[in-house]
Amino acid sequence: MEPHEVGAPTRRDFLLIATGAFAAVGAAAAVWPFIDQMNPDAASLALASVEVDISSIQPGQSITVMWRGKPVFIRNRTEAEMEEARSVPLGDLKDPLARNENVDASAPATDENRAPAGYEQWLVMVGICTHLGCVPLGQQGDYGGWFCPCHGSHYDTAGRIRRGPAPENLLVPTLSFVDDTTIRIG
Repeated sequence: MEPHEVGAPTRRDFLLIATGAFAAVGAAAAVWPFIDQMNPDAASLALASVEVDISSIQPGQSITVMWRGKPVFIRNRTEAEMEEARSVPLGDLKDPLARNENVDASAPATDENRAPAGYEQWLVMVGICTHLGCVPLGQQGDYGGWFCPCHGSHYDTAGRIRRGPAPENLLVPTLSFVDDTTIRIG
């Protein structure tokens, strides 16, 4: 018996494998520009996070900033607003989850889980009603928080849904404090 009859690789086998590998590398090199062009451009990546100076916001005041094309409410809550939010029994809440990207997904919707640790007076939320995507009005409604006039959703001073058709609390985005007067969202 000759060596090539026993199943030993032949020169033809080597050439077929080498040609196939070369073709695969060539195809990947040809397809890569099409795949790479689907990545977000630099302008989109620049919107991935935003830093906001909060030094001029007095207790009881709010501002709205844009982040990723969405309004974000930043409120410097008064002591009375924080006490009111803390006094609400969890059983009275329509949505029992905090909806805060900075804490565990299963965290309860206590006021402490809605505000950043160490900066409890600051409430930062995506300002889009969880019912149909409207933008609620601040310091209005039955609970002194936010009110969506389109369909009647009422949020309290911690941004938790209390009454109306909205199914979830307002979302708290990923955020961090750069220093005592600057918040980074995203």
